[in-house]
Amino acid sequence: MEFSPITSAEDHRVQEIYTSYTTTFPVDEQRDKDQFESLFSNPYVKFMSVIHESEAIGYLILWELSSFVFVEHFEVFEAFRSKKLGSHIMNHLSENYPRIILEIEPAELNEDASRRYSFYQRNNFTLIDTHHIQPSYGEGKKSLNLWLLANYTPENVEEAKKEILDIIYH
Repeated sequence: MEFSPITSAEDHRVQEIYTSYTTTFPVDEQRDKDQFESLFSNPYVKFMSVIHESEAIGYLILWELSSFVFVEHFEVFEAFRSKKLGSHIMNHLSENYPRIILEIEPAELNEDASRRYSFYQRNNFTLIDTHHIQPSYGEGKKSLNLWLLANYTPENVEEAKKEILDIIYH
């Protein structure tokens, strides 16, 4: 498995990724096309295509912050789901980034959210905050109450939340 950096919105892989992104994530958890494309010029962002057996199977949008990496979006494309590839990606990611924070919908929201929470628990992530508010991504989109998970124990969760809000959702 390899993480192949995508450094330009003009990269041929971006359209497939954006199409999947807008199909998979709820509208309130999506950036619009301009916001999405602006990620490629953001110095904090690492955008990666996940390659397995010479095939693109998903992508990661990572933010390299002061003392941790924030996973804004992580997706295994639909055709490759339920094959344990997500766990392989998380293991590989944790080897490269020992301090990861990410946000998910609360487990009690629905069955998919509960499954997602179980997935992250199986992959060594623990709940660090149940009152995180993801600000609105823009006009017509709602802010969301999400949970924060991490694969380590942050010294100061409030400080980490402030950095996430100030840099990612400014």
